[in-house]
Amino acid sequence: MPKTWNIQRKTHKWAVKASPGPHSGLKSIPLLLVMRDIMKLANSSREAKKILHDGNILVDGVVRRDSKFPVGVFDVISIPKIDLSYRVFLDEKQRLSLRKISDPEVKLCKITDKTIVKGGNTQLNLHDGSNIISDKYSYHSSDSVILSLPERKVVKHITYKPGSLALVIGGAHSGELATIEGVRKTQGAMPNMTSLHSSYDFETIEDYIFVVGKGTPEIETPGGDVVD
Repeated sequence: MPKTWNIQRKTHKWAVKASPGPHSGLKSIPLLLVMRDIMKLANSSREAKKILHDGNILVDGVVRRDSKFPVGVFDVISIPKIDLSYRVFLDEKQRLSLRKISDPEVKLCKITDKTIVKGGNTQLNLHDGSNIISDKYSYHSSDSVILSLPERKVVKHITYKPGSLALVIGGAHSGELATIEGVRKTQGAMPNMTSLHSSYDFETIEDYIFVVGKGTPEIETPGGDVVD
């Protein structure tokens, strides 16, 4: 099992493998394991599959029935029947964890790349494998966008720059909220570095940075009820 899976180890010989989907296998966890081993909504795979088959679980506002559907960072899992919603984060041990939220109608995505497509519009490639088309040109890689769910329309653009508030999702500072102090560009294949400040100063690679707001987070971030 990947180290990102926040479930008990050495209790079973086999584990469910995630289907190809919006997140890579190392950075996601199958929906069945989320329901059975983290949420404790089912006692067995059979019960979890029944719940999914009945259309009771939404991921990013869309009903998912595939028990192997991969769930990753910043995905929103909703259970309308019991009026509960959770957002997926990486905790301080770099494990995928769920936090109870009250804003399931929005999702934060990081822009990993952008291209100009036919017609002069901009295609934004997002961290969850999805793409959206925009007629604006002010977006840059490592910026964040807040999408409405399930429509996936941009409702806010957050710039990756000094002064912005960021959530770290990897490395020794995983799970920390901090203010960006500066960006250090590197040459060659080495990743760019970001310097940050919370109660102390530290530096991490740009890949680990998710901009979440300026001054205060635009979405609910870690700090609420956690599902262990």
